Amino acid sequence: MTLEELHKECKKCERCRLREYATQVVPGEGNSKAEIVFIGEAPGENEDKEGRPFCGAAGRLLDELLSSIGMKRDKVFITNMVKCRPPKNRDPLEDELKACEIWLNKQLEIIKPKIIVTLGRYSMARFLPGTKISEVHGKVFEN
Repeated sequence: MTLEELHKECKKCERCRLREYATQVVPGEGNSKAEIVFIGEAPGENEDKEGRPFCGAAGRLLDELLSSIGMKRDKVFITNMVKCRPPKNRDPLEDELKACEIWLNKQLEIIKPKIIVTLGRYSMARFLPGTKISEVHGKVFEN
Protein backbone atom coordinates (compact mmCIF):
# COMPACT_ATOMS: atom_id res chain seq x y z
CA MET A 1 0.00 0.00 0.00
CA THR A 2 1.24 3.49 -0.82
CA LEU A 3 0.90 6.52 1.41
CA GLU A 4 -1.54 8.04 -1.08
CA GLU A 5 -3.73 4.92 -0.96
CA LEU A 6 -3.59 4.91 2.83
CA HIS A 7 -4.64 8.55 2.99
CA LYS A 8 -7.61 7.89 0.69
CA GLU A 9 -8.74 5.17 3.10
CA CYS A 10 -8.09 7.40 6.10
CA LYS A 11 -10.31 10.13 4.66
CA LYS A 12 -13.24 7.65 4.75
CA CYS A 13 -12.64 6.79 8.41
CA GLU A 14 -15.49 6.79 10.89
CA ARG A 15 -13.75 4.85 13.68
CA CYS A 16 -14.54 7.54 16.28
CA ARG A 17 -16.87 10.48 16.80
CA LEU A 18 -14.28 13.13 15.85
CA ARG A 19 -15.30 12.84 12.21
CA GLU A 20 -18.70 14.26 13.15
CA TYR A 21 -17.11 17.55 14.24
CA ALA A 22 -14.38 17.93 11.64
CA THR A 23 -14.71 19.67 8.30
CA GLN A 24 -12.33 17.11 6.83
CA VAL A 25 -9.81 14.43 7.73
CA VAL A 26 -6.19 15.65 7.83
CA PRO A 27 -4.03 12.52 7.31
CA GLY A 28 -0.69 14.29 6.95
CA GLU A 29 1.58 15.50 4.20
CA GLY A 30 5.12 15.40 2.99
CA ASN A 31 7.70 13.08 1.56
CA SER A 32 6.72 9.40 1.55
CA LYS A 33 10.42 8.51 1.81
CA ALA A 34 11.19 11.05 4.54
CA GLU A 35 13.92 10.27 7.02
CA ILE A 36 12.23 12.56 9.55
CA VAL A 37 8.58 12.43 10.64
CA PHE A 38 7.04 15.11 12.85
CA ILE A 39 4.01 14.02 14.89
CA GLY A 40 1.72 16.54 16.55
CA GLU A 41 -1.43 15.99 18.58
CA ALA A 42 -4.43 16.93 16.42
CA PRO A 43 -5.45 19.28 13.64
CA GLY A 44 -6.54 22.73 14.79
CA GLU A 45 -9.03 25.10 13.22
CA ASN A 46 -6.71 26.20 10.38
CA GLU A 47 -5.68 22.63 9.61
CA ASP A 48 -9.31 21.52 9.57
CA LYS A 49 -10.17 24.25 7.06
CA GLU A 50 -7.15 23.73 4.79
CA GLY A 51 -6.77 19.95 5.09
CA ARG A 52 -3.05 20.26 5.86
CA PRO A 53 -1.21 19.66 9.14
CA PHE A 54 0.62 22.53 10.82
CA CYS A 55 -0.56 25.36 8.58
CA GLY A 56 -1.43 28.02 11.19
CA ALA A 57 0.86 29.67 13.74
CA ALA A 58 2.32 26.27 14.71
CA GLY A 59 3.06 25.65 11.03
CA ARG A 60 4.94 28.91 10.70
CA LEU A 61 7.01 27.99 13.74
CA LEU A 62 7.70 24.53 12.30
CA ASP A 63 8.70 26.07 8.95
CA GLU A 64 11.11 28.42 10.77
CA LEU A 65 12.58 25.47 12.67
CA LEU A 66 13.07 23.50 9.46
CA SER A 67 14.59 26.52 7.73
CA SER A 68 17.04 27.02 10.61
CA ILE A 69 18.47 23.55 9.93
CA GLY A 70 18.42 23.93 6.15
CA MET A 71 15.34 21.79 5.50
CA LYS A 72 11.99 22.29 3.82
CA ARG A 73 8.63 20.61 4.31
CA ASP A 74 9.02 18.59 1.11
CA LYS A 75 11.88 16.64 2.72
CA VAL A 76 9.96 15.58 5.85
CA PHE A 77 6.57 14.09 6.68
CA ILE A 78 4.17 15.84 9.06
CA THR A 79 1.16 14.24 10.72
CA ASN A 80 -0.81 14.13 13.96
CA MET A 81 -1.87 11.50 16.47
CA VAL A 82 -5.51 12.02 15.49
CA LYS A 83 -6.50 12.98 11.98
CA CYS A 84 -9.66 14.98 12.76
CA ARG A 85 -10.01 18.19 14.76
CA PRO A 86 -11.46 17.69 18.24
CA PRO A 87 -14.35 20.06 19.00
CA LYS A 88 -13.24 23.45 20.36
CA ASN A 89 -9.60 22.32 19.99
CA ARG A 90 -9.83 20.20 23.12
CA ASP A 91 -7.25 17.49 23.77
CA PRO A 92 -7.87 14.16 22.03
CA LEU A 93 -9.51 11.58 24.28
CA GLU A 94 -7.99 8.16 24.92
CA ASP A 95 -10.57 6.32 22.79
CA GLU A 96 -9.97 8.77 19.91
CA LEU A 97 -6.21 8.24 20.13
CA LYS A 98 -6.76 4.47 20.08
CA ALA A 99 -9.16 4.66 17.13
CA CYS A 100 -6.69 6.71 15.09
CA GLU A 101 -3.60 4.70 16.07
CA ILE A 102 -4.03 2.39 13.07
CA TRP A 103 -3.44 5.29 10.64
CA LEU A 104 -0.27 6.50 12.35
CA ASN A 105 1.10 2.95 12.61
CA LYS A 106 0.51 2.36 8.90
CA GLN A 107 2.06 5.72 7.99
CA LEU A 108 5.20 4.84 9.93
CA GLU A 109 5.33 1.34 8.36
CA ILE A 110 5.20 2.85 4.87
CA ILE A 111 7.59 5.76 5.47
CA LYS A 112 10.10 3.92 7.70
CA PRO A 113 11.63 7.12 9.13
CA LYS A 114 15.03 7.19 10.79
CA ILE A 115 13.96 10.00 13.13
CA ILE A 116 10.61 10.70 14.78
CA VAL A 117 10.10 14.14 16.32
CA THR A 118 7.21 14.27 18.76
CA LEU A 119 5.48 17.62 19.08
CA GLY A 120 3.44 17.50 22.27
CA ARG A 121 2.64 15.26 25.19
CA TYR A 122 0.32 12.86 23.35
CA SER A 123 2.76 12.04 20.59
CA MET A 124 5.56 11.79 23.16
CA ALA A 125 3.46 9.41 25.28
CA ARG A 126 3.01 7.15 22.23
CA PHE A 127 6.76 6.47 22.16
CA LEU A 128 7.69 7.06 25.82
CA PRO A 129 4.64 5.89 27.82
CA GLY A 130 4.51 6.88 31.47
CA THR A 131 6.99 9.71 30.98
CA LYS A 132 6.28 13.36 31.78
CA ILE A 133 7.06 15.77 28.97
CA SER A 134 8.77 18.09 31.47
CA GLU A 135 11.30 15.31 32.17
CA VAL A 136 12.26 14.69 28.55
CA HIS A 137 11.67 17.98 26.72
CA GLY A 138 14.55 18.64 24.31
CA LYS A 139 16.23 15.26 24.84
CA VAL A 140 17.12 12.68 22.18
CA PHE A 141 16.12 9.02 22.56
CA GLU A 142 17.30 6.10 20.47
CA ASN A 143 15.36 2.94 19.77
